[in-house]
Formats: sequence, C-alpha cells, structure tokens
Amino acid sequence: MAEQLSQSEQDYPFKLLEYINGFKISKVIFTASQLGVFDLMLQCQKALSAECIAKELHTSQNGLERLLDALVGIDILDVEIINGKAFYSSTDVSDLYLAKASPKSLSNMILYQSQNIYPLWNFLPDAVRCEEELLKFMGMMHSTWVFAAHDVVTAIDLSPFKTVVNLGGCTGTLAREVCLVYPHCSVTVFDIPEVVKMAKKHFCGIDDCITFKEGDFFNGELPEANLYILAGIIHGWEEEKCLQLLHKIYAQSKPGGGVLIVESMLNENRRGPIFSQLLSLNMLLQMEGKERPPSEFFKLLTTAGFKDIQVQRTGKCYDVVLGIK
Repeated sequence: MAEQLSQSEQDYPFKLLEYINGFKISKVIFTASQLGVFDLMLQCQKALSAECIAKELHTSQNGLERLLDALVGIDILDVEIINGKAFYSSTDVSDLYLAKASPKSLSNMILYQSQNIYPLWNFLPDAVRCEEELLKFMGMMHSTWVFAAHDVVTAIDLSPFKTVVNLGGCTGTLAREVCLVYPHCSVTVFDIPEVVKMAKKHFCGIDDCITFKEGDFFNGELPEANLYILAGIIHGWEEEKCLQLLHKIYAQSKPGGGVLIVESMLNENRRGPIFSQLLSLNMLLQMEGKERPPSEFFKLLTTAGFKDIQVQRTGKCYDVVLGIK
C-alpha cells in the first residue's frame, strides 16, 4: 500500500511554487518601475485603462495589460471593470514606496537590483552540471504533472472515454495518471520523435501503462481517440493557431468524442490568480500565446464546433475545460 501523505505534505508543493515563481514577481515590479507605471499612476491620481497607460508609456497594450494584471494580482495596483473594460489605479503601496516622487520611494534600489544584480543571478547554474536543453524542459514538465496530474484528471469525470490521446504529452506523466484513475482507458502519448525518444529513455518504466506514438499534431494525422487531451498546449499559441488545432481535432472526433483542455485559467475580473498572470507574462517572453479566462476557452471551443462545454477549476494551479462533439 502506498504511503499516505499528510495534509501538510500534500499542500507543500504549492508553497514551493510561491518560492519558485518569486523571480517572476520581482521582474514584474522591476519592469513596471523601469517603464514608469507607478510614476504615471501617482501623477494622474485616477483610474486609467491599459490603452491609455500604454499610449502614455509608449508600450504595447497587449504586454502592458498582462503586466498590470499581475501587479493587481500581487496587490500593488487595483482594478475595476466598468462596462466590460478594465481601469487600473494606484494603491497606497505603489504611491508610497514605488513612485519616484515619494520621499519613501524604493525606486533607486529596485532599478539597481533590476539592472545590476538580477542579471548576475542568471549565471548561478554555471557551477552546476549542465544538461541538454530538451531534457531539462521535459524534466520541468514531468515535475509539473507529478503534483498536478491527479487534480486535473479527476476534476471532470472522464470514465465515458475508452481511448485517450494526450497530444504533446511529453514524458507521459499526465497520461499515466489517466491510466491509474481510469484503468479501463487505453492511453497514448502523441509527440514529436525527439521527445518520444527522450521520454522512453529517461522517464518510462518497464511496466508503463501508456504507449507512445511519434508525430506532429499540427502538420500530421492524429491518432483516433474518444478524447484528446491538450495540456499546456493552447496557451502557447495565438487564437488562429489554436483554432486550427481545435478544428482538426473536431474533424477527427466522432459524435460523443471530446477534447480536454488543461491550462492555468485567469479570472474574468482580472484579479488573479497570480500564478496564471505570471504564466501569461512568461508566455509573452517565450512564445506567442497567453493564459485565458473561461470565456475565451468557451469561445475557442464553440467556434471549432464543440458543445456541452464544461469548465472546472481545481483550486490549484491548473484547470480543465471539456468540449464534446
């Protein structure tokens, strides 16, 4: 029998995530200080739209809006939704400690940390054994689903589906959890050849309950399945690319089949969760996508033809959306 974890042991990974994401929070504050966000907010003394702030600071509205949302998520700025539009305002914290004009401003220290100290920490791993980039990325994805997979695959009852394909399933960690929770399911991980080879070499056991199949889900044919899982895939792409993939899955699916999207969902009111807001900024830096609120997933799925859409938050880092053909 597996060892039963205490509640504190079960909760601790989420505490660790606060520490792990600490550098992102620092960079959010550094970036806003460098752009002059706090100075503008103190000067105006009124709520401003992201469009207005972007125009004044000569930034892109897309990137700035995500930055402002993250500042709201860590209680440095405030936001109010009026007629569907977000208006941001300063707080006592931002006016007193972050605007340059305040006598108690920490702005000089913040800028020095950002420009001089922060870059130096990038070289800290040089003292540690370096590994191949793909393997490091796969290890990161494996760690993510080790603690998040169970909440994800149990958020919505997936027992009606007999064959499951995890598109872009990487190491197969999430797929294995599907096998454990739904042992009647046949589960396949579908990923590019180099990922499949690395997964089999470094992350698979002799008694592995899943199968791997090589392919390209954007450009090649998809394996047949009752359910397709897209975990951490949709947030990597702009809407047009997401719809291309969802249309392809819809065309491949039979009536009653579905797609399960696993992502870190934003709140509709822009007030968090901070994990999702930081992840959205991370996607701005790494790829072309973003994190989305439930309404945007609903729009993507209905546009692709899916119906009977269920949105389920797990209360943890990742949430799920199920669409049925």
